[in-house]
Order: sequence, then C-alpha cells, then structure tokens
Amino acid sequence: MATMKDIAKLAKVSTSTVSHVINKSRFVSDEIAERVNKAAKELNYAPSALARSLKMKQTKTIGMLVTTSTNPFFGEVVKGVERRCYEKGYNLILCNTEGDSERMKSSIDTLLQKRVDGLMLMCSTLEGEHLDVFERYPELPVVVMDWGPMLFASDKIQDNSHQGGYMATQHLIDNGHTEIGCITGPLHRNQASSRYEGFKQAMSEANLKVHADWIVESNFECDGGFDAFQTLKSRGRLPSALFVCNDMMAMGVIHAAAQDGLRVPQDLSLIGYDDIHLSKYMTPALTTIHQPKHRLGKAAVDTLLSRLESPEVYPQVVELEPTLIERSSVLTL
Repeated sequence: MATMKDIAKLAKVSTSTVSHVINKSRFVSDEIAERVNKAAKELNYAPSALARSLKMKQTKTIGMLVTTSTNPFFGEVVKGVERRCYEKGYNLILCNTEGDSERMKSSIDTLLQKRVDGLMLMCSTLEGEHLDVFERYPELPVVVMDWGPMLFASDKIQDNSHQGGYMATQHLIDNGHTEIGCITGPLHRNQASSRYEGFKQAMSEANLKVHADWIVESNFECDGGFDAFQTLKSRGRLPSALFVCNDMMAMGVIHAAAQDGLRVPQDLSLIGYDDIHLSKYMTPALTTIHQPKHRLGKAAVDTLLSRLESPEVYPQVVELEPTLIERSSVLTL
C-alpha cells in the first residue's frame, strides 16, 4: 500500500508538502499540488481515515439513535439526515433503540467507542429518561429531535405541535363542523400533549364543547387508530369529524370505518398529522398537517455541525412551523 513517502519520492517533494496537499492544511502552488495529486493517483494512494481522525481529532462520523416504528415518518426524517451528512462530507451510523432505555444507553456507549463527533437522538418513546452518559461526557455535542423537556443540555429540533393541532382543528371548524373528536397519541409524550392542547384551544375559541366520549388516547400506530375507532363507536353516536393526531392512526381509522360501512368524508371527516408520503395515496387522499421532515433532518445535522464549530454557544431550540395540506378527507358542511 502506497504511503506519503512514496508519493513524495515520485513527485520530488517533501513528505510534509504531500501532507499539506492531501489534507488541504496549507497553501501549496497549483503546479506542485498537481504533481502530488498525479503521483497519488498513479500509486493508487488511499488516505487512512483512522490516521486522519487521530490527527484532526475528528472522525467525520455522526451517530444517530432512533426508535423503530411502523410509521414511515421516521424513515423520511432519516433520509433527510443522510442526505445532509453526505452533502457535508460526514458518515452516519444509525442505531435502533426499539424503545428500550438500556439498549439506547448501550448504543450510545458503542458510538462513543467509535469516536463519533456528535449524536442525534430521535427516541421520543424514551422522553424524560435520565441518561448519565451525558453527565460523564458533557463535552459531547448532542441534538435531540422530536422530544419533550430534557434532563440534559442539548440543542433541540422540533415542530410546533401545538400550532399544528390548532390548525388541524380550525380547518374542521372552518368547514362547518361543530361536533369534533380527537384521537391523541400517548399523552405523556410532548408531541401528543401539544397537539391535543392545540385542539382544545381551537375548540375553546370557537365556543365548542370538547366531549369526553369523543376523545381517545392511542399509540401513534395504525392498530391504535383502528382500536380507537372501535372505542368511539362503542360509546355511542360518532362526531361528524375527527382530528387524528398522526397519519398512521388516521389510516387505521379509515380502515375501521370502511369495515363498519362508513364513508370518509361523507359520514366522517378526518384530518391527520405528519403528511407522510403515503397520505396522498390513501382512499380518500388524507387532509393533514405537513411536518417538514427533510428540513427537520437537515436542520438537525446543521445544528450539530454548528455545535462542533462553536461548543461554547448556549443550547438552542430550532422550531419548524407546520402547514396545512388539503386533500379529500374533510367534507364541507
């Protein structure tokens, strides 16, 4: 395997000059740089990533921890993260926590052993967990995505879930609905509680009653939406419209309603949340609240790299605003 000394001998320059050309660590004339690069190409030289990382104290690698879910929302965010890492010349190591705090701690230890430059966490099922690893490594840059209040200092990327819940409910009200229910996510999680609070605010401002029988807490998955519809049905008369707090649960509601002979939106209007790629292909196409998933991933990477450059800056919160996507699942009364 060729070394820098071999390149220096072939290009008739010093080894330090070869190092400056390859690492772009000092100005070298175009003529000499061309000779060095030509020699490196002839010798099939491949720089050692390990040696460079030891010298630069950077591995150009970021670790990301996510909780597995059937919800493609997470995959769409990860795609945005991967794309931005590629654009910035970074590698990404992805770990799945499966909602297990011990597995998350083990994964963090593994990533630290691999000397990642920073971490991104998208594990909202573990919201509020005490992670002593961040006390042991206070200098480790961390960006948290989609998570509520934290017990450690870090930058945070989130969508304005309260505003999104308000917008969704207001859209139903604007279309003439006054009997509106809500299928929430797990209310101990910040996203779910914020969307529900937005729902209640819109209802209050419109002087509409929130009927307890039309509120069901569920799990953010398809089966949760299906089961929540069965719960609503068992309680008696259904509302004319539902705010379902994510698209996956909305998909479960549509399936359950169809099995029960109900038509969406003629018999029951629905609005979801997330605007996953599949939502436009549901039957009917789902009106929903769009989360900028690729921008969320991009913002997380950019925030982490900014933290690497300026570690002394106070942790920041980057909030991305949701938008309404109108399709075919809401009937105008």
